[in-house]
Amino acid sequence: MATASTASRITRKIGIAVKKAASRKKGWYDLHMAAASGAIAQRLPLVDLVAEIRDARIPLSSEYELLRDFPALSKRIVVMNKIDLADQTQVKGWMRYFEQQNCIPYGVNSHNKDSVKGLLNFIQAQVRGLCKANHHASETITIMLVGIPNVGKSALANSLHQMGRISAAEKGRLKHATVSPQPGETKDISSFKIGSHPNIYLLDTPGILPCMIHDAELCSKLVLTGAIRDGLIEQKELARYFLAILNLSDQYKKWAKFSANEDRLLSFIEHKEEGSISSKLEMRQKKQHMMDHTQDLIVNDVRGTIFDTISCFDGDIELEEDMIKLMEAELVALRDAFRVPQGLGEYVYNRVVGVKLLDLYRSGRLGHYTLDTLPLTLHHPL
Repeated sequence: MATASTASRITRKIGIAVKKAASRKKGWYDLHMAAASGAIAQRLPLVDLVAEIRDARIPLSSEYELLRDFPALSKRIVVMNKIDLADQTQVKGWMRYFEQQNCIPYGVNSHNKDSVKGLLNFIQAQVRGLCKANHHASETITIMLVGIPNVGKSALANSLHQMGRISAAEKGRLKHATVSPQPGETKDISSFKIGSHPNIYLLDTPGILPCMIHDAELCSKLVLTGAIRDGLIEQKELARYFLAILNLSDQYKKWAKFSANEDRLLSFIEHKEEGSISSKLEMRQKKQHMMDHTQDLIVNDVRGTIFDTISCFDGDIELEEDMIKLMEAELVALRDAFRVPQGLGEYVYNRVVGVKLLDLYRSGRLGHYTLDTLPLTLHHPL
């Protein structure tokens, strides 16, 4: 499809820009990643189970490549984290895909207590099955959490540890992993107890990326989802990439109720009736409401602004030139929706809008998107 090729061209351009910036600046692979790779490689053959954490928005692109060096590893758990941010219609398809890859898949939202509790029960069941199948005599089972940066390993480790200690009715000070929205915050391998009888320990490891990423589209997906730090490319470029994804989806059609057209209609009615006391009171209340800059109001204004801009656009978004025109129109219109002060200059405008738009995307407030496409080799059940 032409739309797919348009999106791919935009995606590749972003990825190429990220790679060029990485070659000029300090890239995504640093000394701590190199050291951690060696430490993880030494321990991998010694653990009982490996849980690879992936980002459900990019189930393929968030692959932990270091595991390719250990083909002899027994079945591993693939935990798709952040399923609350992914396209829910695609999650089951990806679960089937990983099953066909001889992995044990599980989807989780690390910020939802019930979801994490389900993962804990799932892991404990896998351990019991492992012990039974292998006649495991040891009273201690170790599970290594691995993954690329910012997929939520440390948040999961903390939550699983806390719930495991509570369910085991154990007391004592909890040991917390460092959790940060910035990739690369976990520096060392840490151990967390999550179960008793047998004792189950999680090894939380630093996020590791390949030292070289040759695929430009892969690079774009990693930086958009936060696995690669934002500083390698201007926020405006990342915002344009997200807008290209949004514009080619049906998500914006759900935001018609936030359209400003209704406000224009109300204003017209109020103008015709402006002589009445009740009309003037309603107008004052409306103005007061519009001055309420709470987060929900801003988000709804952003949704309405995007809906109106796309709906009024008369170009063909299957053409890259027209898509770029639409994205530029959206970025300009979003200045008012985000309440950006006047007189800041074009560069600051673009930076502020870009940062705010990315925040809304990454928190799921502008829809849920899965950026990877299911492989054609997926065998669907009859």
